[in-house]
Amino acid sequence: MKAKVSQKIIAEKDLIYKIALDIGENPELGLAEFKASALLSDTLQDIGFEVERGVGGLKTAFRASLGTGGPNIAVLLEYDALPDLGHACGHNLIAAGGLGAALGLAPFLAEMGGQLTVLGTPAEETAGGKAVLVEQGLFHSIAAAMMWHPSCENLLMSTSTALDAYEFTFLGRAAHAADSPWAGINALDGVIQLFNGVNALREHLADGVRIHGIITDGGKTPNIVPAAAKARFYLRAPGRRDLDEVVEKVKAAAQGAALISGTQVEWRKFENSNDNLKPNRALALAFGANLERLGVLEIEEFAPGSGSSDMGNVSQVVPAIHPYLSIGEDLTAHTAAFARASISKRGLEVALLAAQALAYTAVDLYTNDEFFQAVQKEFETR
Repeated sequence: MKAKVSQKIIAEKDLIYKIALDIGENPELGLAEFKASALLSDTLQDIGFEVERGVGGLKTAFRASLGTGGPNIAVLLEYDALPDLGHACGHNLIAAGGLGAALGLAPFLAEMGGQLTVLGTPAEETAGGKAVLVEQGLFHSIAAAMMWHPSCENLLMSTSTALDAYEFTFLGRAAHAADSPWAGINALDGVIQLFNGVNALREHLADGVRIHGIITDGGKTPNIVPAAAKARFYLRAPGRRDLDEVVEKVKAAAQGAALISGTQVEWRKFENSNDNLKPNRALALAFGANLERLGVLEIEEFAPGSGSSDMGNVSQVVPAIHPYLSIGEDLTAHTAAFARASISKRGLEVALLAAQALAYTAVDLYTNDEFFQAVQKEFETR
């Protein structure tokens, strides 16, 4: 079966490459990936998938379904880009590789007795589309979820941190900064004191905790005491419990900053939260074995990660994997060099390889009940 699936994927190589380049050369930001979403969903519809667009209340999300009976395996696609840099995280390759797996599996689903769901998941870099889809119940019928990610290394398993995104707004009172500064209350002072408080807090943070912020509004002109000022922070920790503690400490620092500066402060989440990634080891090792079958021999099994991904939310509700495949040495994500690699010959070839490895792993789930049950047991007993 794997040989037949592989032959089908290779036969669709030109289409897979074309889609990777179309998305890569026409980057769209999160929640505005209208061309990419249409290209992917239309392609799946053309080969017989039942497609629902706008799922989960996200205009650029979609669910494509094929098959009846047997395990329902999900392949997840990402396709959002980064401001100014384009596809500097290789999401065009993620989309093309996942689509390639679907192209290879589709003709043989009835023979294997399984269902395949391809989920288009927008805005991984910002709004966290997968978090929304999890909340909206789109994973209730899914037995396992898989995706891949371009990198500078071949890595089967990595952790990711839980993340909360908070915006803090300080409110003061405007005044002329030269004529009557004493009549004003400087909201920017509140923001500055928040940064001072966060920096003082760092000494007492556990390993693996990250806090990084920017000032998004510091006033409009120097001769007016700012009546309002805003800052945004990403707060990360290895797990949700640790993160909740960090969030409370930062909120306390914000309250202290407001007290010191005589301002008022309020806060809100400006993006969906990410949970920490818990990769399914049995599923990841099967993916690795399939990579070896495809000729990839240099594969690292595990390395901890400090970034965050909404795939973490998925891994909390179903067995999931998020392996990495190298599209070039000495690359760093979110750089111009990575964007160039995402439309390079090697990048395209690795997307084709990822398509085969994902499809092979799905075949294992469909045809090997002992393996399928091991994946489920690991998830249920972790």
